[in-house]
Amino acid sequence: MRKLLLSTSFLLVPQQVWAVTIPTVKVGLTNTNNPHQVAAALQILLLLTVLSVAPALLLMVTSFTRLAVVFSLLRHALGTQQTPPTQILLALALFLTFFIMSPVFSRAYNQGIKPYLDGEIDEYELFQSVSKPFKEFMLHNTREKDLALMVKLSGEKRPLTPEDVSMVSLIPAFMISELRTAFEIGFLLYIPFLIIDMVVASVLLSMGMMMLPPVMVSLPLKLLLFVLVDGWNILIGSLVRSFGIGG
Repeated sequence: MRKLLLSTSFLLVPQQVWAVTIPTVKVGLTNTNNPHQVAAALQILLLLTVLSVAPALLLMVTSFTRLAVVFSLLRHALGTQQTPPTQILLALALFLTFFIMSPVFSRAYNQGIKPYLDGEIDEYELFQSVSKPFKEFMLHNTREKDLALMVKLSGEKRPLTPEDVSMVSLIPAFMISELRTAFEIGFLLYIPFLIIDMVVASVLLSMGMMMLPPVMVSLPLKLLLFVLVDGWNILIGSLVRSFGIGG
């Protein structure tokens, strides 16, 4: 009887209650006499373009390159193979990049994006205002030798002021300088661990234990040394201070 009442009540409910409306999406090109609609379409196209190249921009104009390379060299120096995992190292490098670049991001937003959203500047002024903080950051961390090389290869005139440096020459020069700096830091990281490997290999050879892989003995010693000296704290602090953050 109860099942019959339930089925009857279900049938008495109007069908409009159970109807589901599915929205439709139309994509096409139509003529318009309103220039604001054209401007809005161009803004959406520009936004999608920026979002598509955002990962490449993150690698090119921020501190991510130096951090990622140093963390990778550290893992190889320790000899821990895939520990920490690559995803963890990249996530750490990414969040440190946001921490280091936060003043630059704030200036770019306050000087460029916010006035543009308020309608105070146009697209050209937006690009100039947003790129200025990033250009100052890259110039501060780029060697003159690398910048001169890229200017010479591009065939541009020698810039007289920092404002005259084009982003086309500055970005590759900045990345070359970042790779050089990361390799220098990686070399300094390798030295203590290399000494441990040499000492362990010499001791095992003198004891006649040639069948025992030296890495089985040196790896715990390297991990112990890295933990005792608080290696992560020293490394992260040195990397952040190398960009002029924290004094």
